[in-house]
Amino acid sequence: MFRCDKNTQTRRRSQMSRGSQTDRKRSTNAFSESAGWGAGLPGRQLLHKTFWILLEVNRYTEYYFRTKYCGPEVTATAAESSSVTGSGVMMSSVKVECVVKESALIGEGPVWEESEQTLLFVDIAGQKIHRWNSTTNEIQSVETGHMVGFAVPRRSGGYVAGVGRSIVAVDWSTQTMRSLAEVDQDKPNNRLNDGKVDPNGRLLAGTMGMEERPAEVQRQQGSLFSLTSDLTVTRHLSQVDISNGLDWSVDQRTFFYIDSLSLTVDAFDYDSPTGQLGNRRVVYRLQEGEGLPDGMTVDANGHLWVACYNGGRVINIDPATGVQLQTVSLPVMKTTSCCFGGPDYTDLYVTSASLGLNQSEQRQQPLAGATFKVTGLGVKGRPSNSFSG
Repeated sequence: MFRCDKNTQTRRRSQMSRGSQTDRKRSTNAFSESAGWGAGLPGRQLLHKTFWILLEVNRYTEYYFRTKYCGPEVTATAAESSSVTGSGVMMSSVKVECVVKESALIGEGPVWEESEQTLLFVDIAGQKIHRWNSTTNEIQSVETGHMVGFAVPRRSGGYVAGVGRSIVAVDWSTQTMRSLAEVDQDKPNNRLNDGKVDPNGRLLAGTMGMEERPAEVQRQQGSLFSLTSDLTVTRHLSQVDISNGLDWSVDQRTFFYIDSLSLTVDAFDYDSPTGQLGNRRVVYRLQEGEGLPDGMTVDANGHLWVACYNGGRVINIDPATGVQLQTVSLPVMKTTSCCFGGPDYTDLYVTSASLGLNQSEQRQQPLAGATFKVTGLGVKGRPSNSFSG
């Protein structure tokens, strides 16, 4: 839908009578030139070509009315609220809404809690774990006293979080923390970053060197670890720059992983009973202008949704083909991570950061550090997993 205000309608009314006959003639000629277009085509090709002709006629008609009678500014707004997939199929209208306006320094690690319809996320540099209630719009927080890379639900109650180099149990009711394990003991300048739980209840979490400035670290200082229910820590990868997004395929046989400075999304064969990784390969390499790959999630169709830091977008990738299916643009550049949530898991929640923006950038991006909800994507996500320890 689009609307014209009364003044615009008045300015354009005189143009309607002069322009409508000419444009109807153009539209008729366009159809006339395509006469005979279906001769000899098989049914599938005929249907495909019919779709594209109708799509082009719809685009022309919409553009004509928007620009001729409502002005070019409406056209720009409409373009921002719709999306086309990589195969050219028109998607339903996509809406981006700011739901948590409180600005985080580095908002990260969103996790949807179905039982209470809340969004759990962290502010890494703000040293806080947040819970946003989607029903009441209230935010509860726990201060961690150190940079916190992730927080995930725990089956026995409360949460498990990565604080500094420690994996800790968080008792939300008392706002207290207890250490469960420590990693990178030989690297005191490291800290835990992103973490997630696999379908068996095993926690995987990675580390990185401390940042001098956002996304600027001493390279190859990080690792990827797992923590099992008996609190056994296993190192799976070393010489990591910035350990970031991670998730699993629908069949649990593939583990997807991001080391941000490599500019790639990688896949491993994953042995679910043991948690062992193998056969590393690249499934997508970010292009110039897309930013750094950061946090990610996998939808119910097995496709990846990757937040692009300094790219102002979330990209949707088919890992089987390496093809980018869709791009969702946001009103902030430092998009950090995403997860699906809502009553039926059709809402995509996206966190962002404000740390590192200069004054000019802050004026241009007043919502930097906020959390957003994206609707109308036409896909569903999957429930999160809880740590079994």
